[in-house]
Amino acid sequence: MQVDGRPATAEQLAALLLSNYGHFTALQVRAGRTRGLALHLDRLDGATRELFDTALDTERARDHLRHALAGTADAAVRVIVVRPGDRAEPSVLVVVRPPMSPPPTAQRLMSVPYLRPAAHLKHLGGFGQSYHGARARRRGFDDALLTGPDGLIAEAAIANVAFFDGTAVIWPDAPCLGGITMRLLEPRLPSRRAPVHLADVPSFAAAFVANSIGVAPVARVDDVDLPVDVDLMKTVADAYDAVPWDPI
Repeated sequence: MQVDGRPATAEQLAALLLSNYGHFTALQVRAGRTRGLALHLDRLDGATRELFDTALDTERARDHLRHALAGTADAAVRVIVVRPGDRAEPSVLVVVRPPMSPPPTAQRLMSVPYLRPAAHLKHLGGFGQSYHGARARRRGFDDALLTGPDGLIAEAAIANVAFFDGTAVIWPDAPCLGGITMRLLEPRLPSRRAPVHLADVPSFAAAFVANSIGVAPVARVDDVDLPVDVDLMKTVADAYDAVPWDPI
């Protein structure tokens, strides 16, 4: 962990723990590169402007990211932006962990009546997501599926979700995070956005989830089984593999 390019101190980490006001982006690094770097930096700058009414020096953030990796070729990284105390400038915390891979099995999602506050932001303090995700896992599911009024599907607790009608990929039109992986895949697949409700799930030919770790098929939503479309998943995987890796 580094804060503004230096090893994080106990005082800095304590300040972070005592305040959930901030935002972050998560990325996978391979061979010192990551997908969608410009989108990650734009996300950090936009959220900094919204939360702290100031711009983020994205080149400085990129330099902190590069410094924290310190030659580590493969990693899972979080870049967190907070503004502790009365500081005028936000601080950039970079957390480097071992790399992560997509889940090896098709995912089972349990719907819950919950939408993230300020869902367009990847913000700190995700108690609701963690709570519902833990409940889902205790009941034999892999993750929670967040829904709004009338069963309007928004997103999974830690991923975007997409449905396939046999022709196109439908990304739910509901309050959710515009995930980087979703944004990279959307223009590379036959896609559209439309409202999707829980009652619609049985009509779809397949579904999948996507986040910074990668993509995985969905095998079940509540008590509705969905087929794993091998051809669809190959198309999605090929589209994702075609995304260039940007040097950090």
